Amino acid sequence: AARGARIAAAFELGRRAVDATYRRETLGRAEDVYRCVAPRVAGLAQEVFIVIGVDIRNGLLDIVEVARGNVAGVEVHPREVFRPLVRMAAAGGVLVHNHPSGDATPSLEDVELTRRLREVGTLLGIPIIDHVVIGDRQFRSIAEWLGAEF
Repeated sequence: AARGARIAAAFELGRRAVDATYRRETLGRAEDVYRCVAPRVAGLAQEVFIVIGVDIRNGLLDIVEVARGNVAGVEVHPREVFRPLVRMAAAGGVLVHNHPSGDATPSLEDVELTRRLREVGTLLGIPIIDHVVIGDRQFRSIAEWLGAEF
């Protein structure tokens, strides 16, 4: 009976693993990104920069913290952003960082960093889809905020 229960449990675990692969969470909008990442950065006193890898259908592959700064900012290098995306064979990436001040309005530095990382992503074949800034129970998508200029 015990051996049978172990075999049944092993099959159930295998079924759940396969289901998880086929039911990846889809990140179609900035709200979806916010919902996934906000619990990780809520209440932090320093800026944290995160990259999310997505598959060809915007299914979430992984969420990776790539840099941690101070209350005023975070230094981000393109190699640190794209290393995890290359490792997970991501079709695209979404950038996320928090503003400890609570204001989710992107700064000029945020916009410039996003443009630079988009250029690198184009060269590598891993497009940066969006950059979401998270504040105190609010968020702002740089792609939506800048519209056609972006």
